Amino acid sequence: MKEKKKVSRRSFIQKSAGAAALLTIPTIIPANVFGANDKVRVAVIGVNGRGGSHIQGFSALPDVEVACLCDVDRVVLANRSQAFEKRYGRKVIQQQDLRKVFEDKSIDAVSIATPNHWHSLATIWACQAGKDVYVEKPGSHNIHEGRKMVEAAAKYDRIVQHGVQLRSSVAVQEAIKHLRDGLIGDVYMARGLVFRWRADIGNKGTEPVPEGLDYDLWTGPAEMRPFSPNYVHYNWHWFWNYGNGDVGNQGIHETDLCMWGLDVGLPERITAGGGKFLFDDAKETPEVLASTYHYPKEKKIIEFEVRPWITNAENGAEVGNIFYGSNGYLVVYNYDRYESFLGRKKEPGPANRAGGDHYLNFISAVRTHDKSILNAPVETAHLASGLAHLGNIAYRTGRTLNFDPKTEKFINDDEANKYLTRPPRPPFVVPEKV
Repeated sequence: MKEKKKVSRRSFIQKSAGAAALLTIPTIIPANVFGANDKVRVAVIGVNGRGGSHIQGFSALPDVEVACLCDVDRVVLANRSQAFEKRYGRKVIQQQDLRKVFEDKSIDAVSIATPNHWHSLATIWACQAGKDVYVEKPGSHNIHEGRKMVEAAAKYDRIVQHGVQLRSSVAVQEAIKHLRDGLIGDVYMARGLVFRWRADIGNKGTEPVPEGLDYDLWTGPAEMRPFSPNYVHYNWHWFWNYGNGDVGNQGIHETDLCMWGLDVGLPERITAGGGKFLFDDAKETPEVLASTYHYPKEKKIIEFEVRPWITNAENGAEVGNIFYGSNGYLVVYNYDRYESFLGRKKEPGPANRAGGDHYLNFISAVRTHDKSILNAPVETAHLASGLAHLGNIAYRTGRTLNFDPKTEKFINDDEANKYLTRPPRPPFVVPEKV
């Protein structure tokens, strides 16, 4: 019998304009850092929404223990902890302040499912505390913070995985290999689709902070504003202070795949248009957004579209990616399925549907302390999030923008460059030197 070998990949980014190689999923969890019987102790930070999936995902893995739940809302924390104890038959540590989690030497890794505006700073603090990190998409709230997150992971030699599950999908990895191998010829364009049902959220105004919520801590590195139920706990996505609209929400899966499939980094020219057309509610981000990212040197282009309501699909996809080449096109649906169509007659080509375990991939890298086997390393988090940020900035400025991927700044454009970061709010400050 042949000996089983673990396939690995080397870090695919050498600079911000670097590109992705085909990623592979480890078939085993080696144990040359942790002992063979040692459990990886994980804390989940932010347990109201996606945090619930994090709890389930890590709890399903062998030799992994969800040891701590953390949330700024004590009511949410208590309810989730009670549900955890009922399901898994044991208690967990409960913390309201994520800084207490970072101080806990018994925690090996943290899984961050807070609102977007906390992702980068929480990742940086965790790296500084010696924790490995699984962070939800988008990795960053703005481009400056994303770069600092990359620097922190490198400086403190931490494992950081971006929560884009499609990177661990066997089918999507196979699709990328087909693109690299020329199945559809010269691939020149990627189109990202985010057609999600986003309803009217109304305008609930301001009111006193609910009992149990540490609103100062919830606000963290964002600008402090009077409390509104429009923000907490989900609709913060549609406010610039906390979220990034749907291109920076669901869209990060697709921005990431666009760049991966085209083998590109950040673009040089960005155009975007859209607005609010359906609802007179409190949302600040556009309901409809169409953005275009130009790569003149590579002769490639990314188109991205967000639609919020009743709409047609494109080749059966409402959330996904379409890649166009000289000999055909390839469609990726959601996170684990693709189809291809070849020639002028659009003859069906290779297709597959097969998922993967993104949490398992992270734990494999944690156990071996080997960044090279990560399917979605921190550099990809910065770039995929950065593409969404660039589209939003082009929308907010209302004009075509010229960008230098090497310096990660707009060219001779002070107004646009202001959107690359945000004013600090002590003590929740992303440090210039991590």
